[in-house]
Amino acid sequence: MPTLLIEKYTGELVPFEPQILKNSLAKSGASENEVEAVFKKVIHRLVSGMTTREIYQIAFDELRSIRKSYAARYNLKKALRDLGPEGYYFEAWIARLFNQKNCQTLQGVTLQGHAVSHEIDVVAVNDNELHLGECKFKNDSNAKTPVTTPMYFLSRFNDLKNIAFEFFGKKMQPTHPWIFTNAHFSSDAIEFSEYYGINLMAWNYPPGNSIKERVDRIALYPITCLTSLTAHQTQQLLKSGIVLVKELIDNRKVFELLQVSPAIEEEILLEAQELVGITSQVSH
Repeated sequence: MPTLLIEKYTGELVPFEPQILKNSLAKSGASENEVEAVFKKVIHRLVSGMTTREIYQIAFDELRSIRKSYAARYNLKKALRDLGPEGYYFEAWIARLFNQKNCQTLQGVTLQGHAVSHEIDVVAVNDNELHLGECKFKNDSNAKTPVTTPMYFLSRFNDLKNIAFEFFGKKMQPTHPWIFTNAHFSSDAIEFSEYYGINLMAWNYPPGNSIKERVDRIALYPITCLTSLTAHQTQQLLKSGIVLVKELIDNRKVFELLQVSPAIEEEILLEAQELVGITSQVSH
């Protein structure tokens, strides 16, 4: 039997690896039997030369036919990309990540350094710690943030060091530099940041505490995960300040914005509640 080739996002043709597909399906929260059933259906529809995007869509549709929350969880990487295209909502999502650590946060803050002023994407305060976050949103979630990004941010952070800023009634100096991306960092960017003490967080970095792992661990799913919402409805919710699926569950009044029937409202809520609830069923 000839080797089945698939086309990666780079255009490169590589042999199809069934176990990679099976592993990704397992992370949807579906049971072992459900994963096996979806896997067989996807395999049956594959032809040589298919793109990874086409395979993803088939798997997504098959998962959604079983349970929408499975598809929503499988959709996480795309959902983070859908917080764009400008990246403001990705910054809001990063602020929510800090909030989960009992931090108070602000977005888009301008701080005067020793030499020049700097716009900081996310400022987070917790006890005597002042975190400054730079967000690098990518519309291509396979893109890599180069070493020049942490180099540049380090120079900005150094210009702000040893200056006391007041936030939320506290005066303190910057203590922790952060760079976030929904995509990836180059190996040079990681090495440079590790040496100079810059905290990085990307889709799959650092191991054990990456974006995808944190989302699963604390159910920090963006509203863009939900498959029951139209693109227009999702934008309405984002504009009203609903960034997380949890926030939709906790604030049912926002459904008045969507002007949907009670049946559709319950359908959306069921998917949201199942998505947040299945996190405990998945091993990490």
